[in-house]
Amino acid sequence: MSESVQIKFNHYAIYARNLEETNDFYSEVIGLQKIEDPFKDHLHTWFDIGHGLSVHVIAREQPWKEQKVDRTNHICFCVKDLEGFMEKLNKHEVPFGDSKGSNGKVNLRPDGIRQIFFQDPNGYWLEINDDV
Repeated sequence: MSESVQIKFNHYAIYARNLEETNDFYSEVIGLQKIEDPFKDHLHTWFDIGHGLSVHVIAREQPWKEQKVDRTNHICFCVKDLEGFMEKLNKHEVPFGDSKGSNGKVNLRPDGIRQIFFQDPNGYWLEINDDV
């Protein structure tokens, strides 16, 4: 690849069965901030994830097909206070577990980073770890 062609990550897009429920999840549970989207059609919501990157949530027309993905395919966010985040998940009744699927358990990577996994309202997997 020539030096003039440089690629960088821009955004991650997901479909939503229920846009309002999904927006609430990503703003209230995950803690992401909404940013302006260029469509302004009430079918898209964009969330800032820092450094000019974003998550795009797109309302999916019916019929909805259940997402068939395992936790290997996921988006990951990191937090300084994993225990505090787990308390937040418990408050919102969002089940979480380790990489093997053991409910309420924390996974410990070989490098000492702790991580948990859970699903959003649409079935997409997320990881939260303390690699900050």
